[in-house]
Amino acid sequence: MWNEWRRPGPTHAQRRRDIGIAVLVLLCAVEVTVLVNSMGAYVFRDPPGLLAQLAWVVALSAPLVVRRRYPLAVMLVVSALFIAAQVNRAGDTLVPSAILFLAIYTVGAWERNRRLARWSRIAVIASMFLWLGFSLVRALLGPKGEFKDAAGPIDPVLASVLYGLEFNIFFFLLAYVVGEMAWSGARRRAQLEFQAEELRRSQEQNTRGAIAAERMRIARDLHDVVAHHVSVMGIQAGAARRVLDSDPVMARDALQTVEQTARTAINELRGLLGVLRADMDTDLKAAPGLDDLPELFENARSAGLEVSHGVYGDVREVPSGVALSAYRVVQEALTNVVKHAEARHVDVRMRYLDSALELEIADDGRGRAVSTSSGFGLVGMRERLAVHGGSLEVGPRRDAGYLVRASLPTATEEKA
Repeated sequence: MWNEWRRPGPTHAQRRRDIGIAVLVLLCAVEVTVLVNSMGAYVFRDPPGLLAQLAWVVALSAPLVVRRRYPLAVMLVVSALFIAAQVNRAGDTLVPSAILFLAIYTVGAWERNRRLARWSRIAVIASMFLWLGFSLVRALLGPKGEFKDAAGPIDPVLASVLYGLEFNIFFFLLAYVVGEMAWSGARRRAQLEFQAEELRRSQEQNTRGAIAAERMRIARDLHDVVAHHVSVMGIQAGAARRVLDSDPVMARDALQTVEQTARTAINELRGLLGVLRADMDTDLKAAPGLDDLPELFENARSAGLEVSHGVYGDVREVPSGVALSAYRVVQEALTNVVKHAEARHVDVRMRYLDSALELEIADDGRGRAVSTSSGFGLVGMRERLAVHGGSLEVGPRRDAGYLVRASLPTATEEKA
């Protein structure tokens, strides 16, 4: 992906800066040209007049206005004007060389087609060295210059040639390398911005996932609390209505059960709302556990069920989260029996295995079976067990009734 990255075009602010840079370069070129003519320190013999020299520097500086918008075109135009100015012996070469450097650098930093940027710069640099070679040969074939103060061990002409070659190699290599560095820096900034945006999106997604998971947890708790107690209340209220005239005592007992169940539901809802404002530790401590199962059995008995409860294995402390999940599984299973099964008896068995807590809730009902793939209660049970790495099996029994079997690992959490 990033090997094919193309740098976006310049912004409006960068285009305005290009205009400012072009104006500044032009002013410097005009000043240097005036100073050179005032000193008479010409690079070439018999240069054109001052106005002609100023025209050359204006022509060289003008393309810089759009150097970042059209870097390749600007470099080609500046290169051609640079050679043309030297052919016409236009005064000094300092500022024109700086303009050529800036044009080559801009292609390296801003040209979007990297292959074109590389080969076009190589072509321009090669052309400049051809022109330099031509100029050196012409100088060597012409009248010999005077080197009055020459005192080094190298021949003055050879030293002059070597100096020109080495200076130009350094000049053009620096322009090429600095342009590449600028483009690589822009790509790294784009990568960092992209990664920062990806990280921000990932954090937002994780936050949304955490919020959704928390909402599901709250919905499961509300379902577990409300569904069970409301189911019991509904059955007791219906029983009270049916025997209200014939058996007032039984109706009063049923209404007392409704009242007690309603208070219990309110207390659990208050506790749930309380732990939503607290941290995880408080949540687990305030939540019901295995010691609260007898109350569930009494509620089921008050709804007309016969409940038998058996505990097997070595009873021991289990983590609070496991205890809460076990409680909710039993609660949901009993609620389903009350709501969906025409059952008279339900058997709840709890086994303490070496590394797990196993629950079995079996009834003898003949009502319609609850789907194992739908229903919010069963989904909530599966999600609760999945948090602890547990498993859930639900389905009709061979003879009659329905079976819920849950397994909750305990060994790992106890060692933690």
